[in-house]
Amino acid sequence: QVQLVESGGGLVQAGGSLRLSCAASGRTLSHDVMGWFRQAPGKEREFVAAISVRTYYADSVKGRFTISRDNAKNTVYLQMNSLRPEDTAVYYCAGRLSGASLYHIRDYDYWGQGTQVTVSS
Repeated sequence: QVQLVESGGGLVQAGGSLRLSCAASGRTLSHDVMGWFRQAPGKEREFVAAISVRTYYADSVKGRFTISRDNAKNTVYLQMNSLRPEDTAVYYCAGRLSGASLYHIRDYDYWGQGTQVTVSS
């Protein structure tokens, strides 16, 4: 059974940086498309970034966030720079086993429990 564990969230001031990690057990992540989503209070969960053989980003984070993976550590990362209060959300890591699309919640097969990111103004 695949387990994803996110870490690295916390409280940061606007303009600051955080790096989220998503460590996996039970499956080799290099085989799958991996994504990051986020959900702010009262809002739907939304796509942030994904990585396959290339990377994909939501327009709202392009140029500020970077997704990467370390296959040796079986871990996916999300480097977040120039953080804004509107980036405040619970951030979730997810994996996709197969398929063409990667921008929607329904495209992903397994999820982590989430990590809270709070950006103060």
